Amino acid sequence: MLLLHGLWVIPALPLLGAAVNGLFGRKWPNNIVSAVGVGSTGLSFLASLEIMREFRRLPAEQIPWMRQYFTWITAGNFRAGFDLQVDQLTIVMLMVVTGVGWLIHIYSTGYMAHEGGYYRFFSYLNLFMFFMLILVMAANYVLLFVGWEGVGLSSYLLIGFYFLRKSAADAGKKAFIVNRIGDFGFMLGMFLLFRTFGSLDFGPIFAKAKDMPPDAIGQFGVLTIASLLLFMGATGKSAQLPLYVWLPDAMEGPTPVSALIHAATMVTAGVYVVARSHVLFTHAPTAMLVVAVVGCATAFFAATIGLVQTDIKRVLAYSTVSQLGYMFLACGVGAFSAGIFHLMTHAFFKALLFLAAGSVIHAMNGEQDMRRMGGLAGKIKWTYITMLVATLAIAGAPGFAGFFSKDAILFSAYQSETGGHILYAFGLFTALLTSFYMFRLIFLTFHGERRYDGRRVHAHESPSNMLVPLVILAALSIVGGWFAAPSFLPGGTDYFARFLGPVFGGAEGTGGEAAAHSLEITLAGVAVATALAGFFVALWLYIQKPDKPESLAKSLRGAYTTLLNKYYVDELYAAVVVNPLVWLSRKVLWQGVDVAGIDGAVNGIAESATAFGDRLRRTQSGNTRSYAVWVVIGALAIIVILFWPLIRPGAGGLR
Repeated sequence: MLLLHGLWVIPALPLLGAAVNGLFGRKWPNNIVSAVGVGSTGLSFLASLEIMREFRRLPAEQIPWMRQYFTWITAGNFRAGFDLQVDQLTIVMLMVVTGVGWLIHIYSTGYMAHEGGYYRFFSYLNLFMFFMLILVMAANYVLLFVGWEGVGLSSYLLIGFYFLRKSAADAGKKAFIVNRIGDFGFMLGMFLLFRTFGSLDFGPIFAKAKDMPPDAIGQFGVLTIASLLLFMGATGKSAQLPLYVWLPDAMEGPTPVSALIHAATMVTAGVYVVARSHVLFTHAPTAMLVVAVVGCATAFFAATIGLVQTDIKRVLAYSTVSQLGYMFLACGVGAFSAGIFHLMTHAFFKALLFLAAGSVIHAMNGEQDMRRMGGLAGKIKWTYITMLVATLAIAGAPGFAGFFSKDAILFSAYQSETGGHILYAFGLFTALLTSFYMFRLIFLTFHGERRYDGRRVHAHESPSNMLVPLVILAALSIVGGWFAAPSFLPGGTDYFARFLGPVFGGAEGTGGEAAAHSLEITLAGVAVATALAGFFVALWLYIQKPDKPESLAKSLRGAYTTLLNKYYVDELYAAVVVNPLVWLSRKVLWQGVDVAGIDGAVNGIAESATAFGDRLRRTQSGNTRSYAVWVVIGALAIIVILFWPLIRPGAGGLR
């Protein structure tokens, strides 16, 4: 039980790596920087494995295992400590964050080998890992919020890594500002929880909330309002409507950043918070419905935009937004285990998709437009095979990880009592769109005729330190789903839900085991047929009839242009929010209050004093007769002041 008593070691290792590389890495060669950055996260992953081994030996009454290291904030009866805890949900998140994070660090040693600021990049990556681990291990909302804000800061640094490029700097600022909007709601939610429960520790809050009567649907009690405020923070961090706009622009950062932050870890923080706070949400059915509807709407909305994108990373960015919507849909219908399971499988295949896309970009000398690719399957075979595996997983091909997690979500949505069939229909149609745009990406990138200049671009396979993480993630994308095999398969057992059962307990929605196998098999068959339909449509359009997409775009110009411009949401935000705020800041706050008001008052006083002094200075003419006149005038003035009380009218005259 050595490491269970020293939980702080897991986040401390990446923090140490960030500090060492940040302070000394500038003068070190890349191999030493790599050893520090990769080694610190690798040791953190090994420590997490040891924690999992020790955790499984704990008796049930000692779970969650919590350690209070020191008191951080004390004010009256309020205490916020550096308290870390481990339960089944924490174990899953630790494996995802440290395991996938370590593979991405290894990949980065090859992808970023020739980039400037190599030491700075690994320092930022390690710093992000530290804050993400604090977020998932925190035992109270205050410490969780430290990690929450920390990953936002790290994301800003990594997205804007190429800070000399204006688009990257703007994308970093956009991510930071949009997340602050959601974080404002998160803070209000914490304030309300403290006002209600007198604590921000998970244990006391959830224990008291369990005994409270649930709010009725449509009722906005304290638990409903608190849950909605927490979800507001989640919509920012996990890029849900209407705060999703930062994530597609975040592709300006290096590709490993996209894989780590915007596929496997940071963007799943909102899903984790909703799952961690499931006691509050299950007592607030209105909030649960909002979570389900927003998640479903986001999944469908982002998938439609992904249909027409031509930048390989932007297709994956909108795919990430869509898949996060699936996770929230699961949580909203009460299938928290299914949502976390999709979080895990998504970390495998989406990190693989981004890293494979980086391998393609590496092979194409920085080219990201799929219209200038084609015919790469024979040039970069390992990249092609691994990316095809990830595509099959995200499309829901039977046997792959995404099939199991997506099937569980759609099945739970279908069984939901509130709008279940509608949510299921949109989720199923989103699965069709997902299959289509992902196979469109495969066909445009790897198949068909070569559309790049072979004299300028010599497509080549990536080095081994980039390929090994791809192969490992591909294996996980194949076998990872079998941890939650549906009951209709021979020997199928949902070990994942069993493992998380003590965390969610009775909060789970109706599971697959409680339903008729015939219905479960039917819905799984419909999902597979839907994925096949998306595949065949993409095959027909981009392999058999490669000229058809252009003619379709012309005949459906209005819809195509709308999707290509992302429903003009950025332009709408600019017109309604950004431009008015800029005008208010420039015309009112700057030119009106600052320049005309504050500066005007200060400068006006100074100018008046200068003018008065200038006039007074002119009295010093050097003329003796003028000085004598002023002396006489001054003497008379003094006499009048002294004797005025005696000579003023009504004073009785001189005595």
